[in-house]
Amino acid sequence: MTHNPSPTAQSPQRRVRIGSPLSLLAAIPGLTRFQPDHSIVVLAAVADNVVDILSAQAMTAAAAVGYGAEAEVSPVVGALRSRAAEVGVTLTEVLRVEDNRYWSYVCQNPECCPPDGTPFDVTDHPVTRAFAASGLRVFASREELAATVAPADGEPAAAMRRATRAVERQVVRCVGRMGRAGHRVARRRLIAAVGQPMVAEAIQRYRSGEEIDVEVAAWVTVALRELRVRDDAWARMLPEHGDAHTRLWSDLTRLAQPGYVAAPASLLAFVAWQQGDGALANVALDRALADSRRYSMAKLLRRALDSGAPPSMARLPMTPDEVAASYDAQEAGAEPGSAGSAEVAEVAEAG
Repeated sequence: MTHNPSPTAQSPQRRVRIGSPLSLLAAIPGLTRFQPDHSIVVLAAVADNVVDILSAQAMTAAAAVGYGAEAEVSPVVGALRSRAAEVGVTLTEVLRVEDNRYWSYVCQNPECCPPDGTPFDVTDHPVTRAFAASGLRVFASREELAATVAPADGEPAAAMRRATRAVERQVVRCVGRMGRAGHRVARRRLIAAVGQPMVAEAIQRYRSGEEIDVEVAAWVTVALRELRVRDDAWARMLPEHGDAHTRLWSDLTRLAQPGYVAAPASLLAFVAWQQGDGALANVALDRALADSRRYSMAKLLRRALDSGAPPSMARLPMTPDEVAASYDAQEAGAEPGSAGSAEVAEVAEAG
């Protein structure tokens, strides 16, 4: 099994071999980025309809682990095994985990698989050490992972709220001077003209290991609500800068005020997917869709992730020049829409 949490030129892939129930259980937290509690995990795919995903990706064998009480896990495992058999997928191992013990649904030998479960501890397992050596942080729970992109509080939140309101007032004043004719178009063009260079500069600052102040962060989040600005930023998400991009969009997802969260959270989901971090991508999409449940980029990315599409399919929609040309053509009378969304739709279909 190959796992690469950040596929940059500086972070080579690590190959982890799974050959026993213990090594399987040691690998799960590293693959999910958190310690599962009550969930069903299928190696190589995590989605609502795991068997369909395995079948669609031409996988013929898999291992599954269910976390929780027997009454919760066994019905799910039964349905999973039945459906897997129908489509020719062999479940080489199926485990239930509760209170640091595991039970196998495949092994029926009481000598190696006792009825009261097998106690285990993977703290010092070689697989655990391999993930730790990669620099990957494993969270105690999914909730702890989600907290890394939760709304900021305290003075950072108050400062961002003031800065965002100041940007909004500035836009209103500037647009007001242009008169009523074409008010909406004028507002979009003003935000794009001022905000797009600021977004590009913020990306460069983070790539250089720097950050941006709250006034710039407010402008960036307001500007990203314009699809032209968001798609230009999207087109700049080169995977070799994945760590810097993750820091940027994580910071902005936390700071963005209600109504401005969907774009940075969706961009965070995209770069997390690029890096093979499906858990972070999903919690970022939770934030995006909570802010705007119809946000198309977030919905399309969720379809891609739920379909089991691998990180290799997280391709850039266009180059920045192509994005600019597309929107210029739209403003000249072409069909409206997002230049990048069609590409993600194709990714979701392919997955």
